[in-house]
Amino acid sequence: MRALILNAGSSSLKFQVIDTESRQCLSKGLVERIGSVGVTYSSALNEMMEKLVADAIPLESIQVVGHRVVHGGKTFSESVLLDDKAVAEIEKIIPLAPLHNPANVAVIKELRKLVPHVPHVAVFDTAFHATLPEVAYTYALNAQVSEKYGIRRYGFHGTSHRYVATETARFLGKSLDETSLIICHIGNGASVAAVMNGQSIDTSMGFTPLEGLVMGTRTGDIDAGILFHLAREENFTISQLDSLVNKESGLLGLSGETDMREIRSRDLSGDKAAQLARAVYAYRIRKYIGAYMTLLPNLDAVVFTAGVGENDAELRDKVMSPLAHLGFSIDSAKNVAESKSARVISTENSRLKTLVVPTNEELEIALESANIVGG
Repeated sequence: MRALILNAGSSSLKFQVIDTESRQCLSKGLVERIGSVGVTYSSALNEMMEKLVADAIPLESIQVVGHRVVHGGKTFSESVLLDDKAVAEIEKIIPLAPLHNPANVAVIKELRKLVPHVPHVAVFDTAFHATLPEVAYTYALNAQVSEKYGIRRYGFHGTSHRYVATETARFLGKSLDETSLIICHIGNGASVAAVMNGQSIDTSMGFTPLEGLVMGTRTGDIDAGILFHLAREENFTISQLDSLVNKESGLLGLSGETDMREIRSRDLSGDKAAQLARAVYAYRIRKYIGAYMTLLPNLDAVVFTAGVGENDAELRDKVMSPLAHLGFSIDSAKNVAESKSARVISTENSRLKTLVVPTNEELEIALESANIVGG
């Protein structure tokens, strides 16, 4: 089946055309700076159409359109075929993801008009984590407030975690429902998921993508009292606090830089701010791995994926080497060897495995979309 996959961000649009049988990408592109210099989602889609024409992919050949939607709230615990009612329900969830869901909805509406002859499917970033048990998704907040405003841990990066869990089980020669993993999706946005027998049972991101690991510009876990303190002492507004924790902190706040390659270079040259940023970043990942090991009595492997997780060997070593007392031993040669394939980076005699498994969210959306429409 030939699937057109859309991933709309708050200021960008990524697209791919994927053959779900061969798993090959036939065309792809990225339009950035949406919302500035006259670039709109409509003009971005026009650019996409021009690219498809240039790549000799007629719209008539598309058999399904898959849309990545960041937040499904309580309403959507799995992928759905899109109709007017489903789109309206996604719009209702916008307050839970005000930066991302509006973009998702805008592209869905535009593309349903441009490509009306095929089914459209929404694949939700939160859906994989719908299996979290109540004890894991519940915050110790006033229960009436939580119920009224839908406050709970939802988790994100679910499409990536699902794909990596499936590929890791295949690589290990096991069925997914017999595989238990700790998956570290480490990129500009970052999260860890505890996967037991193929199902997510806990994850580091929460009600929003802010919670959990240190990220490119996000604080990750933070004492909420800090925000109240800044509001009282410095008269920070809600908007300023939002910007502080989501856009001005994380690696950027610690080192002045978000590109991990640059931070690593500065770290190795002795830059104290970069060294601290890398150390804090790795420490937080290590803490979550340790915590999730307590939930998984039959852990098969810790898995690194996404941009930093797949490509930064030194960071992987910085995270895993201090966990030797828990049964992990990293093979230095395997760890630094570059590859685009799934691979083991632990030693032969390591009690627990450590793997690198490349993610492919667009392919997962394509496969899921084809599955929904029976292709």
